[in-house]
Amino acid sequence: INLSTGEQTVLSSHEAGVKSVVYSPQHSMLVSASWDSTLHIHHPSTPSQFPTTVHLPSKPFSLSLTPTKLIVAMASRALHIYDLKALSVLSSQASQPPPNIIEAQPWQRRESSLKFMTRAVACMPNDDGYASSSIEGRVAVEWFDPSESSQARKYAFKCHRQASPEGVDVIYPVNALAFHPVHGSFASGGGDGVVALWDGVAKRRIRQYQRYPASIAALSFSSDGKYLAIGVSPGFEDGKEDLGQGSVKIFVRELGENEAKGKGAK
Repeated sequence: INLSTGEQTVLSSHEAGVKSVVYSPQHSMLVSASWDSTLHIHHPSTPSQFPTTVHLPSKPFSLSLTPTKLIVAMASRALHIYDLKALSVLSSQASQPPPNIIEAQPWQRRESSLKFMTRAVACMPNDDGYASSSIEGRVAVEWFDPSESSQARKYAFKCHRQASPEGVDVIYPVNALAFHPVHGSFASGGGDGVVALWDGVAKRRIRQYQRYPASIAALSFSSDGKYLAIGVSPGFEDGKEDLGQGSVKIFVRELGENEAKGKGAK
């Protein structure tokens, strides 16, 4: 969408719903992921360039990128990590009309360290690693470096759980993750309507905000880290299938200078 004129341009069409879209300013490249188990690679700055298609082994659930890498979290707990430069070069060289399929091999193939279905993935702003979340109220923090010493640092923790009157934990999916662009801490949002801030290095929760009126569907920090946008939408965790009037909302929270800053090691 051209914000000045309101003109809309269709870059490509998937055969099923589009789940995620990310943009790499370093490579002027837009990537969309669809339930049709494909990625579409677009170059908006070069309108004459045909979009390219990358086939995936299963449905993509979440995308995230750094200046150098693209992560695709998929069904069957699979994760593909692509080198963005290689992906950009390969897609720019393909010149066939759609579907313009390219054979892009991931830099790394991984299996999620979480036992249940992946819900979200988010990359660290320093390009060192990423966090992923599952439907079973857990978040994992991992590093890209494949060395044994680096992989030994990865860990997972429980979150977004509420005690029932019977004293049993009710477990909610962790639907959204977002890293703060300045402090490197990250936010998680769950089906319990709660947003929490975490220090992934010190392995500590920084703070937890008052519960929102419905499930957290999406999170995003502004580029300067001063604001946190929180998308709220019923996730049907309560068994009700009707969307109430005004139940889908976006809240924008202004953050204090050190509100998302980590507390340091224990």
